[in-house]
Amino acid sequence: MIDVRLPELRAYAFEGKFGLEREALRVTDAGRMARTPHPFPADHPRIVRDFCENQTEINTRVWPSAEEAVAELEALNADMLREIAAKNGELLWPFSNPPPLGGIEDVVPAKFTGSRAGKSAYRDYLAAKYGRYLMTYCGIHVNFSFGERLLAASGVDRNALYLHVASEAVVWGWIVVALTAASPVADSSLFLLGGGGGDVFSGFASLRCGDLGYWNHFAPVNDYSSVKAYADAIRGHVRRGLIAAPSELYYPVRLKPRGANRLETLESDGIDHLELRCVDLNPLAGGLVDAHDIRFAQLLFLWCAARPQARLTELAQVQAVRNFKNAARYDLDLADITLPDGSSASVRGIGLRLLDSMERFFADFPRGEAADIIAFERRKLERPESRYAAQVFERFGGTFAGKGLALARKLTEDANV
Repeated sequence: MIDVRLPELRAYAFEGKFGLEREALRVTDAGRMARTPHPFPADHPRIVRDFCENQTEINTRVWPSAEEAVAELEALNADMLREIAAKNGELLWPFSNPPPLGGIEDVVPAKFTGSRAGKSAYRDYLAAKYGRYLMTYCGIHVNFSFGERLLAASGVDRNALYLHVASEAVVWGWIVVALTAASPVADSSLFLLGGGGGDVFSGFASLRCGDLGYWNHFAPVNDYSSVKAYADAIRGHVRRGLIAAPSELYYPVRLKPRGANRLETLESDGIDHLELRCVDLNPLAGGLVDAHDIRFAQLLFLWCAARPQARLTELAQVQAVRNFKNAARYDLDLADITLPDGSSASVRGIGLRLLDSMERFFADFPRGEAADIIAFERRKLERPESRYAAQVFERFGGTFAGKGLALARKLTEDANV
């Protein structure tokens, strides 16, 4: 545990490192899934393929502020828009939900050759297990590490701190889903093979984070008592055949090492950062993300770092997965959050209580460092019409495919100005 309100820590409280990963689908100028090969070189330092051949992923550098990480993401995205437009006349789809799908042949698992051929086999396995359509969801992963001077001044063990924060984020991280959900509408072809041309509203503000999203077929129970215990718990999921590899653990909060993401590296080198995997693409921010939301994630981690560690029983961890899914609902008064102590209330009710607690925690810090960010997020819960999901529903609902295509074209035009 660390409490950044302590005098010896206050000066370093908001130091940290931020890195962002953004997935997006390439589409034709008609708004259909592109079937062209990945147009960027295999050794590109910042742009890779994810599941689909047309699912690009931007990986930013590590930056000392959320704003700098978002700025690089914006610059790389603009470069990508210009390049795919120049090469094939293609666009990027700025939503977490896919464009109209003509059939499963529209979703081509990424193709790798030579020493990397195993990546193709793994994608074929995922396609068979979860279905290709499910793989078309796109999102943003937030990678965060605490500042080195904060860690040094606190005197805490790095691994112990990250394990503690991760376990608390399992309990409280659903608030990020509630505040960043931005995918309430989808084309009907996502649910009807070969269908399309109409909108579907499922009652979720974020399809990919809700019951219809990309989750494992079981509720993972992990062990946060040590790095080895954490790694062994994930190995246990593999050993029991629940997942084929650690990378298949589709969990909203992950502990990551520096460099290669392998459990052996995590054990030998220790924990380098946390990964938060439940942020939607925000079409109101050009299919990217608002820096306010990234800064809020940092505040949440700092608040978690000072909390007494919750007792994460198996039941509590199963309920935690349910909480993330419930927080993806469109009406946050119709779904509940259940905490490890057994208490429960609506997502909106507990969400406001959580923000109250964070507001008190950061009350003595300069307003621009915390209070303004919390106030920005509070408005989304106090005025449901101000949530991203509500704005997206209002702006793009009715003709999601057509309005989405118009936005995709405008973003490419803006990138070429």
